[in-house]
Amino acid sequence: MTDVFDDLAAEYHQLDAVLESLTPDQWSQPSAAEGWTVSDVVLHLAQTEEAVTGPAITEARAFLPDGETTVDGMAEDMVAAERGMTPADLLARWRKAAFATPGALRAHPPGTRLSWVRTPLSPRTLATTRIAEHWAHALDITVPLGIPYPDTARLRHVAWLAHRTLPYALAVAGLPDAPVFCDLTAPDGSRWTFGDPDAPNQITGLASEFCRVGARRLTPEQTGLVAEGPQAADALRLVRNYAA
Repeated sequence: MTDVFDDLAAEYHQLDAVLESLTPDQWSQPSAAEGWTVSDVVLHLAQTEEAVTGPAITEARAFLPDGETTVDGMAEDMVAAERGMTPADLLARWRKAAFATPGALRAHPPGTRLSWVRTPLSPRTLATTRIAEHWAHALDITVPLGIPYPDTARLRHVAWLAHRTLPYALAVAGLPDAPVFCDLTAPDGSRWTFGDPDAPNQITGLASEFCRVGARRLTPEQTGLVAEGPQAADALRLVRNYAA
């Protein structure tokens, strides 16, 4: 894959162009994230980006070490506590945090583990999760407003993350690990593969749909994805590219 830190910066710039174009009325419109306006989504992204460069990031701990507090619950509380910022202030806050993130992550020495939601992550993996979150929330903003947000080759990082975390997703659901081979068609028509081609379970189809299923922006039934093998349907149902 291409450099994840460069791709993270590119994802930020693609979203920044959208945010800069929004009218004050559009900032107050409902997003596709239930209960949140466009402003709420950007506030959430700013808050989580600030954590990436915050002082606790190098402590190599989980921010939520158990299941008593959900990720969604924590995010909702954080947004509720700071609602009311103007669009200009929100955009400036998000830009300050987001544009500092790629360089900050790149600067960590090899082997570093960084604090994150459920488990410490490497800088590269954390960068991948930031691509996934910004891409998914960009859809939450652009789809309801009818603004184009083209899929790019950066979705390869998102698809990799979804496949890489399948064992965790299955374990959380109380299911055994299941080797899965993903054979996906990229936005440019090329082929992306993840896993062992001889695995007993296979998922094939569009990478854009696979990533949207992993982000819970589509259900498997709303896509043309094909799941073959004894545990493939469960894997596709449970795949995700975000912390929960």
